[in-house]
Amino acid sequence: MKMLHHPDKVDIQLSSVLYALSDPVRLYIVSELRREGEQSCGMIDVPVVKSTLSHHSRTLREAGVIHVRVQGTQRMLSLRTADLEDRFPGLLNSVLDAYERSGERIAMIPAEE
Repeated sequence: MKMLHHPDKVDIQLSSVLYALSDPVRLYIVSELRREGEQSCGMIDVPVVKSTLSHHSRTLREAGVIHVRVQGTQRMLSLRTADLEDRFPGLLNSVLDAYERSGERIAMIPAEE
């Protein structure tokens, strides 16, 4: 089984977290994880191809924003809420609350068919 690198809590850098949260797709992924809890990568409905979604999840993982665990053929994503709150109190909630209020999240939600 391939081991995925996750930075230790003390190694999570503010600039990396802010960079990871600066992309609309990644911000939507993080918002969905906060709303729904742990999800498989394939269950997050974003308008990008699989390889692009993998890139975004890797960026979030390497920044210390999410934890990825391999379960069979799936990759399960979850927020590192406690670690981020310990390192940067209030940051994640402030960013996600502002994101929800801005209406940008609504623009990312795929239309019902």
